[in-house]
Amino acid sequence: MKRTPDGWSRVTSALFYEDAGAAIDWLCRAFGFSVRLKVEGDGGVIEHSQLECGGGVVMVSTARKAKNRQFCVSPRSIGGANTQSLAMYVDDVEAQCERARAAGAAIAMEPETQDYGEDYWADRTCEVVDIEGHHWFFMQRLRG
Repeated sequence: MKRTPDGWSRVTSALFYEDAGAAIDWLCRAFGFSVRLKVEGDGGVIEHSQLECGGGVVMVSTARKAKNRQFCVSPRSIGGANTQSLAMYVDDVEAQCERARAAGAAIAMEPETQDYGEDYWADRTCEVVDIEGHHWFFMQRLRG
């Protein structure tokens, strides 16, 4: 395989929010992302952004019903349904959960240990729902 562009992991997720500007600010505050790039269009619409944290990149844009973007919606606009969830390894899942809670995140699962046996791994995991309904799993590797 060819190398990825500098600063990009092999797989990157794109998320859509009704208010992408507010979501970017919130993701930075609640989850520790930083803005690498933000492209604003007419009326402050976020056409494209790149947020990074711990070597990973997430793209965030404004959801809209444009001709070539019918599939780009926020979970908020479809009753909270998600077709993907995001998983992110952190150094301290308890602290990450508290940081998200303090920023107003819904905690769908408090930190708990998932142990898959001595032959596999054990993680401490929490599930957080962001301000428009995307589900995030934060994990801390304990063994493996």
